[in-house]
Amino acid sequence: MEKTINAHMPGLVARVVVKEGESVVKGQEVAVINCMKTELSVESPYDGTVKKILVAEWDEMEVDKPMIILE
Repeated sequence: MEKTINAHMPGLVARVVVKEGESVVKGQEVAVINCMKTELSVESPYDGTVKKILVAEWDEMEVDKPMIILE
């Protein structure tokens, strides 16, 4: 079953810290969003394996925009 990690705030993707195929656990940092010169961590709400990364550095994010798909 696929699960999606969404942006929790607007801003720019500063970096993605996981790779496709990598296993992640609930609470693990998967990306960082830069909002008003502040970097905030995006944590996985699920355990799983990264199936697809939908964003790249400096992509503009809106609240609830999909970032990463886990399986």
